[in-house]
Amino acid sequence: MDPDEKEAIIDDLTAFRDSKDYYTKVGKAWKRGYLLHGPPGTGKSTMIAAIANFLDYDVYDLELTAVKNNTDLRKLYIETTGKSIIVIEDIDCSVDLTGKRKKAADDKKASSDGGEGDADKPKLPTEPEKEEASKVTLSGLLNFIDGLWSACGGERIIIFTTNHKEKLDPALIRRGRMDVHIDDKSILNLEGISFHLLHTI
Repeated sequence: MDPDEKEAIIDDLTAFRDSKDYYTKVGKAWKRGYLLHGPPGTGKSTMIAAIANFLDYDVYDLELTAVKNNTDLRKLYIETTGKSIIVIEDIDCSVDLTGKRKKAADDKKASSDGGEGDADKPKLPTEPEKEEASKVTLSGLLNFIDGLWSACGGERIIIFTTNHKEKLDPALIRRGRMDVHIDDKSILNLEGISFHLLHTI
């Protein structure tokens, strides 16, 4: 990792940890978002462990596909403690973040494959349809990050990881939600956590 990038990340984490009075004064939720993006094997999980070690925060690994709906997602957030890191790995695979764009693409494909002529054709099941399937929406996820309930408690860092940043909705990763974006060039570390640049600070 470039020394300047390392110092910038450490300074950002330290400033966040020591800014309780600032967040109280301005009336903002005491939280910060990090987006780690890059190909598999570039050290995203290692970086999360290093951040947790540096701050001495607990880590909550949130599996969105196991969350039934937006209400349950909100409840899970409320149950987390301060001085914690909430991690959602592979965010682009966890919930449908493409919304109308995906629907439009599917409609276009259906039209090119035969249009109305396929209306009576039985659909082959790809996965068993389950009532218990996750129904977390993009809107619910945005509210999870910076909605009213996100102000409950404090001193939390939310980290998303993805192999494909370009697949994420811009609204999800804008400043104020994912405040810091770190790519694979910054987090690549093949030596393991014990040799990670943040680990030794």
